[in-house]
Amino acid sequence: MTDLKVAVVGVPGKWSTETLADCLEEKTGYRLVIDMAEVELDLQRGELRYGDFDLCSLDGIAVKKISAEYSPAALDRLELLRYAEQKGVRVFSPVGSMLGMLNRASCTVSMAAAGIPMPETVLTENVQVAMQAVHTFKAAVFKPLFSTKARGMCVLEKDQQDLATAIAVFKQDNPMMYIQKKVELPGRDLGLVFLGGKYLGAYARVAQTDSWNTTINSGGRYENAELPQAYIELGYKAQALFNMDFTTVDLAETDQGPIIFEVSAFGGFKGALEGTGLNAASRYSDYIVDQLRQGPN
Repeated sequence: MTDLKVAVVGVPGKWSTETLADCLEEKTGYRLVIDMAEVELDLQRGELRYGDFDLCSLDGIAVKKISAEYSPAALDRLELLRYAEQKGVRVFSPVGSMLGMLNRASCTVSMAAAGIPMPETVLTENVQVAMQAVHTFKAAVFKPLFSTKARGMCVLEKDQQDLATAIAVFKQDNPMMYIQKKVELPGRDLGLVFLGGKYLGAYARVAQTDSWNTTINSGGRYENAELPQAYIELGYKAQALFNMDFTTVDLAETDQGPIIFEVSAFGGFKGALEGTGLNAASRYSDYIVDQLRQGPN
């Protein structure tokens, strides 16, 4: 036990949030789960309040989820945590790192600038350009800028009769359209787990249906994955761009070699636990306590 006060930002009642809070409580004797929808910043008083509690009095804040569903409003919630960070509270991971990853466009541009191999991608607000991208790719995945586990994504194909209408419908909720060439997966994609920049292991999301994606929401299941060193090195290179305390890198195998879909702003626990037996929440909690004991970076 320590006298450290470390809270968890997440979705109260959700497994990953509560698991991280459990592990931190076991190691520190302190427990607080924060719903950012209930947090208020009073600049005049210099307080970031959750009910009657000032979050600036904490030693650390571990961010498991910033909201149940991602949206531009999640960026505003991160800005509130940046205030706590400026007041000396250690936020895991750094707020600036998460701000640069929550928006899919921002994460993609950073990876592209570093030469990380990704699916062919077009970002546009122009319907005609989107139409041309689909014809070029033959099949394209349209992705919201803020989403996880394939929520809000759709596959459009060049020969479908309602293509123009489908693009227009997607654009209604997504003014900036993020369009990627549909990649043929070998029935799985991979999650590489990193803690403090160090590789812990990998799991596979394996499709169990004929869905175009392998996510658990679409019926996939987790399995252990033993990866070639080249895959691990690519994961290292991708995650190193973002200075995350804990993250997972989504990697896919193709005929042309491995590609990266994204680096997660928060990282997942369930895939690591069910796929590899790795208790990432416990390892992350140990890391957080060790970092706080060491003092400011």
